Amino acid sequence: MTHVAWFTSPRERRMWAWAITVTGVIYATLGQVPAIAEALRNRDLLDSTFFGAFLVIVAALIGVGVAVRPGWREVTVVAAVLSTYLMAFLRFANPAERTHLVEFGVVAVLVYLALLERRSNGAPVRAPASVAFAIAALLGSIDEAIQAILPNRVFTLLDIAFNLGAALMAIVAVAALRWARARRTPDIK
Repeated sequence: MTHVAWFTSPRERRMWAWAITVTGVIYATLGQVPAIAEALRNRDLLDSTFFGAFLVIVAALIGVGVAVRPGWREVTVVAAVLSTYLMAFLRFANPAERTHLVEFGVVAVLVYLALLERRSNGAPVRAPASVAFAIAALLGSIDEAIQAILPNRVFTLLDIAFNLGAALMAIVAVAALRWARARRTPDIK
């Protein structure tokens, strides 16, 4: 009997495990989200919670940036991505819409990174960005289908569009950062 390896590396396995975990948490909390949002809204903490989470993400990116000493292209891409996300956060009047940017953006990135890792280890993966987008789109659609059967949630095509947009934004951001990193010029000494 031959052993079939599902993953090409421990890193790929971790990326898939995280993608499944994040998706599971999204699905498991669907019933509680309205109550959590209402509790934060009643305490006037909803906007500051989202802004605080955004600052944590910015701080994490700065920390990673300091560790890897990014080139000017990478800094430019990160600044553009952060600006885009900040504008999106500020334009969404409903804080629940903002969660789509985070939830399915994270899922899409984890799937994309898993597929890139798989391809870098020699497995045939065609168009990993497109495949990651399709998987995130399916998972986002399942999220909305689950909401259709929950008594305190509502299924909307607009939310599916937000999920698709979040996945697309995140994948494009990672692809742009990978592009910038690949064109980094070595320091001249």
